[in-house]
Amino acid sequence: MQKFIQALSVSSQREQEEDCSQSKCGYALQLHHKGAVSLESDPVPTFEFPAVADPAAFLRTHTDDRLPDSKIKIRHGTTTLAFRFKHGIVVAVDSRATAGSYIASGTVKKVIEINPFLLGTMAGGAADCQYWETYLGIQCRLHELRNKSRISVAAASKHLSNLVYSYKGMGLSMGTMICGWDKSGPALYYVDSDGTRLRGDCFSVGSGSTFAYGVLDQGYHWDLEIEEALELGRRSIYAAGHRDAFSGNTLNLYHVKEDGWQFIANYDFNKLHYDMAYGYEQRVVKESTQA
Repeated sequence: MQKFIQALSVSSQREQEEDCSQSKCGYALQLHHKGAVSLESDPVPTFEFPAVADPAAFLRTHTDDRLPDSKIKIRHGTTTLAFRFKHGIVVAVDSRATAGSYIASGTVKKVIEINPFLLGTMAGGAADCQYWETYLGIQCRLHELRNKSRISVAAASKHLSNLVYSYKGMGLSMGTMICGWDKSGPALYYVDSDGTRLRGDCFSVGSGSTFAYGVLDQGYHWDLEIEEALELGRRSIYAAGHRDAFSGNTLNLYHVKEDGWQFIANYDFNKLHYDMAYGYEQRVVKESTQA
């Protein structure tokens, strides 16, 4: 009997060690005897839910979505934009993250590099966008391995839309643009956490999008040259960062081309306003001096 109890304890200890080794693996894949990882027989990563009966109801009840004086501030603002033109797609975003009136960070990277040919933008919940668009990158790579060809922008955006739609009503907050170049040329899709998926030529998402659209609508057309398009993207995000309290700090600019995306530069809003004379006051002074 004592030997049987010892055997049970040794077996239990081995199971605990195996569980511990599996938990160290990023996606909890099973480790086999020879150290090989099985991608086919093991389950895909699962999304962990909060330890409450209804996560969406919990957020509505305990956050400033319903109670303005609540200590849990989830209000956030941003400005992201992307537009197609004959030489590809320009993607421009700010880098400010806010929680209510508090600026949580000024160095947020709101462009998610899904793969060398696909970009995603971040608006809404940073964790939601980061998690699901990174997971989308995994699925795009698996598509390439299975089909020996690059996934289309339409298929990638549809896959993301289906993913987030399955969690509709559970508290996700996403408003993203999927930008890329495939066999059909430059393609731009808007996807949000309700499962909405729209194809278009010009989108702006976030609290500062009203200001960005004001500049975009004035200067956008299909036949823009590359420098003109980059300047339009800079000025549009600058207008949002200058007038919207929840957008600002720095501007990240990307250009999606046939051979992949290219990071152009990071610009400080203060330098754009004063040194590069983007500010309204600077233009007024210059015009009055010339007069």
